[in-house]
Amino acid sequence: MKAKHRKILAAASLLACTLTTGISQAAGVLTIGCREESTTFDPIKSAQNRDSWVFTNVYDVLVRVDKAGTKLLPGLAESWNISDDGLTYTFKLRPAKFSDGSPISAQDAVFSLLRIRDDKTSLWTDTYAILDKAEAPDLQTLVLTLKSPSVPFLAQLASPNASILSKEAMVKMGDEAYAQRPVSSGAFVVKEWLHGDRVILEKNPHFWQADTVSLDGVEWISIPDDNTRMLKVQAGELDSALFVPFSRVDALKKDPNLVVHLDPSTREDHLLINHEHSLLSKPQVREALDLAINKKSLVDAVTFGHGEVAYSYIPKGAMYHYADNLQRPYDPEKAKKLLEQAGAKGMQLNYVVNAGNEADEQIAVLVQNQLAAVGVTANLQKVDPSQSWQMLVDGDYDLSVMYWTADILDPDQKTTFVLGHDTNMNYMTRYHNPKVKALVADARVEMDASKRKQMYLDLQKLAKQDVNWIDLYYSPYINISRKNIENFQQSPMGRFSLEETVKN
Repeated sequence: MKAKHRKILAAASLLACTLTTGISQAAGVLTIGCREESTTFDPIKSAQNRDSWVFTNVYDVLVRVDKAGTKLLPGLAESWNISDDGLTYTFKLRPAKFSDGSPISAQDAVFSLLRIRDDKTSLWTDTYAILDKAEAPDLQTLVLTLKSPSVPFLAQLASPNASILSKEAMVKMGDEAYAQRPVSSGAFVVKEWLHGDRVILEKNPHFWQADTVSLDGVEWISIPDDNTRMLKVQAGELDSALFVPFSRVDALKKDPNLVVHLDPSTREDHLLINHEHSLLSKPQVREALDLAINKKSLVDAVTFGHGEVAYSYIPKGAMYHYADNLQRPYDPEKAKKLLEQAGAKGMQLNYVVNAGNEADEQIAVLVQNQLAAVGVTANLQKVDPSQSWQMLVDGDYDLSVMYWTADILDPDQKTTFVLGHDTNMNYMTRYHNPKVKALVADARVEMDASKRKQMYLDLQKLAKQDVNWIDLYYSPYINISRKNIENFQQSPMGRFSLEETVKN
């Protein structure tokens, strides 16, 4: 048989396999089923976990967080030093290239960091406002000067939103084009983005650690329905999938072809409250909702023993978590009295639910029934996960369950984003407390460790007192992969180190 004919037959066989499964099973290409879909490849314009996790495949940062989520490691910056007054950070960048072969220079880092601080479309301006100046005295030296000392600043540079972009490419292409097909500084490059379906990544040969990357590529595939994702992994149509339903964990563990991963996390699920709703703007109404929800019964029913009741926005195990924070008891009678006093008797609320998310749908029904018992009608609106985020941004909701995972070691990032941030409306809750906002800013620059800890304890107390949202539960990351996949792990910061993953 001639080589040409063999190639044609091989290609035909591969095409038939692809058409049969609907999923590419090319050797060396890892397929990951995920609930959400990507929204952008512009790191400053997103706060969604799906985006951040893919950003870490496509971009590199100055400093990284280790897989255990406990310490900072060199990234594009191979070394750094901090001045005695805590104001000046000097980084030495390693020799590295973007995916187009151009060198990554300190000027690119200056451009990226000033952009996240100054761009009007950035969701992270408050976090990086502490940065006074960013300068590049030479191609490999970056000097950052702060307005005042800041304990979390170095950790903030490990955030995927502070990824290093190509200044030359973005200026040439424009923001919108770059956000669709970016020039990469990380292990993989965006080959194709099929909106509503998948992001196709291929290995970046110019990545500074390319020799250690085993995979030829990665496909992040959007499959909103939890059970569909699990079935595709079981059938071998996917290599892996995220967000294993709590109800499926024990059964999937018995499948000899699969590995169920329960990785330590910084995840917290919570019920967002839109404070701009005329009645929800009243603290006693929000308190009534908190009292009306039986968190223990909800967590027991939904997580099958894999979650525990949350009572602070800073999760257990994280820096400055307040173990003695207020936990309101389940008290429907008190809830009724507070609602009546606030003139909210018979209140109706629009509850946005992520369709296909088993846990969210179960929570919605339980919360709906518990609120009905105190005279509150929660009208459930099931929407595709790709739509719900924009509804939250637009304020087109009253209640909705969402979750947060920390991207950095320090609590400043989440605290700023949910309590002291105007740009994103405090995680779309529209919560506003000037005292809390000032304390968030002060905690960021407090250098005395004991004083800073107390500030975060006070912030947790104030958030709970104000019912900025309703804490629901903490849980591990629960993902699944087939037996032939090695080193598939999610760090506590949510990152997948796919440059270390092997597909046998």
